[in-house]
Amino acid sequence: MAPEGHAGLPQMSTGSYPSQIFWLAVTFGLLFLVLWRLTLPMIAGAIGARRNRIEGDLGAADASRKDAANALAAYEAALAEARNRAHQLADENKKRIVGEIDGLRATADADAQSAMAAAEARIAADRGRAAAGIKTAAAEVAADIVQRLIGRSVSAEDAADAVASAGRKGG
Repeated sequence: MAPEGHAGLPQMSTGSYPSQIFWLAVTFGLLFLVLWRLTLPMIAGAIGARRNRIEGDLGAADASRKDAANALAAYEAALAEARNRAHQLADENKKRIVGEIDGLRATADADAQSAMAAAEARIAADRGRAAAGIKTAAAEVAADIVQRLIGRSVSAEDAADAVASAGRKGG
């Protein structure tokens, strides 16, 4: 049982309200001062430091992005230049090789022409010797035929003249 003057909860007693309000104001004031002078500047400093760090990181990221874009552009330019140079070298090599092939072809054609001319000259010479050999053989055969048919000897010159005159008439 509670004593007679103190029934219920002490904080609900209307007689202690002024002291409770006083201590509430003092506690709130001290808490406000501590937060305002100590805690809030620390929080604001941390937020500012974080903001500065984020802005610095964003700036560094932007600079890195620009550097990467510049490096990519330089790489693509170097690659395009290398491709162009490779195409130029390929064209130069192709022209040089085609020129060499044309020169070799012309040399081979000239060699073939001279070889054909030499072969034709040899053939003509052989044909002439063969014709002379045939005329000589024909003269000998004619002299032999006259010897056998009429029993008379014919000189080699007379037989050659007879074969030559028969060749002019027949041919």
